[in-house]
Amino acid sequence: MTAYHDQEWGVPVHDDVALFERLALESFQAGLSWSTILRKRDAFRRAFEGFDPSVIARYGEREIVRLLADAGIVRNRAKIEATIGNAAAVLAIRDGSGSFDAYLHEFVPEPPRTLPATASSLTDVPVTTHESDALSADLRARGFRFVGSTIVYAFMQSVGLVDDHLPHCYRYARAAAVRSGPAT
Repeated sequence: MTAYHDQEWGVPVHDDVALFERLALESFQAGLSWSTILRKRDAFRRAFEGFDPSVIARYGEREIVRLLADAGIVRNRAKIEATIGNAAAVLAIRDGSGSFDAYLHEFVPEPPRTLPATASSLTDVPVTTHESDALSADLRARGFRFVGSTIVYAFMQSVGLVDDHLPHCYRYARAAAVRSGPAT
């Protein structure tokens, strides 16, 4: 978990395949621990052929059966089917917005929101926001599944759409420097 925090969590992601992977993994995490998903991430990547939405959107019953038999991943039919449907929905968004990344940025301010300097513990970190509520609602309206506001907010945190590092975290100082711009 430390390596994930230090190297990935909150780092801005702009690649549509990587964004789709993170959203899919957050959806699979529902009801489970994030550490479980991280331990299975390589198996997920193999099973879902690198999380390319253009590949996954073509999956049918044969691939679903294959995935349900794969002990390396979370074998939940509803989540597998949601991932396939969500891949098709990502492709539709890319057709309309140019990229999944551009679409996502319509829902967040620039630079990303950060926690106030008075935040001192994880209880100060929200689990949803107005932005995650809006993004979740829009994703659901576009046919996405397993994208409730809490899952969407965890995704937003993961891919750097918001920055919820606590002020005592070394990553918070980096984000503050980006927010304030170059020194004058």
